[in-house]
Amino acid sequence: MLALVGAQLTSLTIAREWERGTMELLISTPVTPMELLFGKLLPYFFIGMVDALICLVVAVFWFGVPFRGELSALLFTTSLFLVVVLSVGYFVSVAIPNQIGASQIALFLTIMPISLLSGYAFPIDQMPAAIRLITYGIYARYYVTILKSLFLKGSSLYELWLPVLALTGYAVAMAWLAARAFHKRIG
Repeated sequence: MLALVGAQLTSLTIAREWERGTMELLISTPVTPMELLFGKLLPYFFIGMVDALICLVVAVFWFGVPFRGELSALLFTTSLFLVVVLSVGYFVSVAIPNQIGASQIALFLTIMPISLLSGYAFPIDQMPAAIRLITYGIYARYYVTILKSLFLKGSSLYELWLPVLALTGYAVAMAWLAARAFHKRIG
């Protein structure tokens, strides 16, 4: 859900500006690329966090999934995952100037790898060795590992330092790439 909401919605932000013809107005403003990134992504970040809380409530109270971890650890790692997904969507939106193309590429870059290679649908230890190596490059692998550990084991952030560090690295790298991708010039 987070990837769908995050990447799909943010992949349309800058592409929509090109299609509406308002990119010239946006470029003429005195905002920096990083300020534009924050301004465009902050509303979607809050939508994603609300979405995550709704999913948590439904999982625990409706489906009876035990949550043994700390809520603060879940919120922190969810925010890291959201930064990655939102940055991927924003990066795609900057690179592809039409909404349909940006939406399709964002879907391809997020939903497919997340559902197939993260350990969400298929256990990673049951995958062939070559595919298992590829999963180390999928940011959702680390988030799924964190979720499983928080829900089922009650692990702390200290115990999850490696996947949290990997997810933090992805968040920083993708936010930086997304901010650098936008240039204040036409063409």
